[in-house]
Amino acid sequence: MSNIAFIGLGNMGSGMCANLAKAGHQVHAFDLNTKSIENAVHAGALAATSIAECVRDAEFVVTMLPAGKHVHAVYFDDDGVLAHANNSALLIDCSTIAVDEARSAAAQAQQRQFKALDAPVSGGVAAANAGTLTFMVGGEQSNFQQATPILQAMGKNVFHAGPSGNGQAAKTANNMLLGISMIATSEAFNLAEKLGLDAQTFFDISSKASGQCWSMTSYCPAPGPVPASPANKDYEPGFAVAMMLKDLRLARDAAEGAKALIPFGEQAERLYAQLDEQGFAAKDFSVVMRQLQEN
Repeated sequence: MSNIAFIGLGNMGSGMCANLAKAGHQVHAFDLNTKSIENAVHAGALAATSIAECVRDAEFVVTMLPAGKHVHAVYFDDDGVLAHANNSALLIDCSTIAVDEARSAAAQAQQRQFKALDAPVSGGVAAANAGTLTFMVGGEQSNFQQATPILQAMGKNVFHAGPSGNGQAAKTANNMLLGISMIATSEAFNLAEKLGLDAQTFFDISSKASGQCWSMTSYCPAPGPVPASPANKDYEPGFAVAMMLKDLRLARDAAEGAKALIPFGEQAERLYAQLDEQGFAAKDFSVVMRQLQEN
């Protein structure tokens, strides 16, 4: 088993850290929130009071942080990871950040003789807790192979997407598709309802027809057909509107840099920005269904 430092114990990181400990790894956990550290200890991790203590003997450093600025600060500040970790440690950043930020972090790490991977995830809080995340990994093949057993302790699907930054590229494109498909699925359920079809009947038909998609069959935005979906829990996340909006803005910025046309992605960003402004930032992103029904 490996000695792992885990930094960032939020909604996603807490479940991921717990699953590493459950798999038998020695996990040192650190977060600015002391309650989060206490919860990690209850899940089998060891408490660290600083980044320095957390990474001191680590073979792997896993980070799950809110944004690129936090990743760069945790890695490269004077009291950050690279100031205290052994450069034999493999850095695995599971945060969702911009492609350019991921490539910059990997380049800076390499300049200081560290190995680094970007490994963002798909699946949300439920998958993080259950250990069924999907990892999209960018970086050198040898580093990917070294990290795979660690990632498999937290997920059921682990993909090598190519060189540094390609994990973030895959995540950005995937979540843009998810945002668009959730809006389309919600529109379809709303239209069916207005035309006299109840949600269950439409689900039974469309989930077996050409309109089938993950947003329908696994995360249905209409209450009823999928009992575990946030629609049946007053749209408690799950995956919050604020997080979807963040990812859609990353997609827009990436598209501008790559000169890629994303008209539906841009429209999805505008819609989720409206939901955010209307006070739904903390609700699940499938709450778009409720807004369509009420308008």
